[in-house]
Amino acid sequence: MTFSVAVAGASGYAGGELLRILADHPDFEVRTVTAHQNAGHPLIAHQPHLRSLAHLTLVESTPENLAGHDVVFLALPHGASGAIAATLPEDTLVVDCGADHRLEDPADWAAFYGGEHHGSWAYGVPELLTASGKQRERLAGVRRIAAPGCNASAVSLALAPGIRAGIVEEQDIVAVLAVGPSGAGKSLKTMYLASEILGSANPYAVGGTHRHIPEIQQNLRAAGASAPTLSFTPVLVPMSRGILATSTARVKPGVTAAQVQAAWEDAYAGEPFVQVLPAGVVPRTADVLGANTVLIGVALDEAAGRVVTVLAIDNLYKGTAGAAIQSANIALGLNETAGLSVNGVAP
Repeated sequence: MTFSVAVAGASGYAGGELLRILADHPDFEVRTVTAHQNAGHPLIAHQPHLRSLAHLTLVESTPENLAGHDVVFLALPHGASGAIAATLPEDTLVVDCGADHRLEDPADWAAFYGGEHHGSWAYGVPELLTASGKQRERLAGVRRIAAPGCNASAVSLALAPGIRAGIVEEQDIVAVLAVGPSGAGKSLKTMYLASEILGSANPYAVGGTHRHIPEIQQNLRAAGASAPTLSFTPVLVPMSRGILATSTARVKPGVTAAQVQAAWEDAYAGEPFVQVLPAGVVPRTADVLGANTVLIGVALDEAAGRVVTVLAIDNLYKGTAGAAIQSANIALGLNETAGLSVNGVAP
C-alpha cells in the first residue's frame, strides 16, 4: 500500500528536508506541497535540489488543499499549525514539525511561546526513554504526532539514560550547543547572514529564555526526573547543518566510569539510529551529516563529579524531518527504518 502525502511549508528548510527523504520512501507518495507567500511557484524554484519532485507546484496552505491525504506533515512556524490541524479528519495521520503540539503544560506554552495552547500530541522521538520503556510504544497507531525541537531531542537523548538509571542528579544540568543556522529556518534576519556568521560564534537565547527548555524538562520528567533544572545555551556556528550538544550533570556518589558507559550503552542497545561510541571517543557533526543517526560519546569527569555527554545530530534530518518520518512509520505499522539512512555524507 502506498500512502498519499501532503507537506505544508514545503518551501522552507524543514519542508525541503521532509520532501528529500519522502521522495525516496518506498511507502509514501508526495502529491501536494503547500506554502504561504510562495504559493503558485514551482516547487523546484525554492527547492532546486529536489529534481524528482520538479513536477509539483506550491499551493496555498489551506485545510482544503491538505485534506484528502493519508498523511499530512506540517512544517510551519509555531502558532500556525494548531488551527489547520484542528480542521483535518481524525483518521488522517498529521505530523506537526512545529512547536504547537509538543508541550503538555499550557503554562509552559504561555511562558515560552504565548498565544493559544493547542494541546499535546504523541511526542515523535521513538528512542526517548520513559519510566517504563521507550516513546515508540506511545506512537503505534496514533494519528497525531508532534515532531521534536531539534535542540530538545539532542539534549534529552543525551541525558535521559543517566536520569532513568538513577546515576545522575536532575538538578544543575548544563547544556551548551553548537548549532547550525538552518535550525532557524529561512528567515531573512541580520544575525543569520553569512557576513555575520562566518568567522564567528554567536550565542543566543541566553539566560534560560530558549523555547526548547520546557520541552527538555518535560522529556527528562518522562524518563524519571521530578523537577529537573537546566542551564541551556545555544551558540550559532558557521555550518549550515548540525548540532553538537555538550550536556553535563552531577553524578551521584560512588558511580564509576564503567557504570556510566554501561548505562548509556544499555539504554540504546539495539537502536537502529542511536549509537553510543566506545569510551574515550566523541562524535563530530560531520559524522552525521545527511543521516538519521545520533552519535553519543559519554565520559565521567571524576574531578568535577559530573557526567559529560557529547551528542551529534543533523538538525534538519534526525532533529526534525527524520524524526517525523520515523514516527510516522511507526504510527502506520511500517518498518520503522523505511526511507531513512544511517549513512552520512563526507567530506
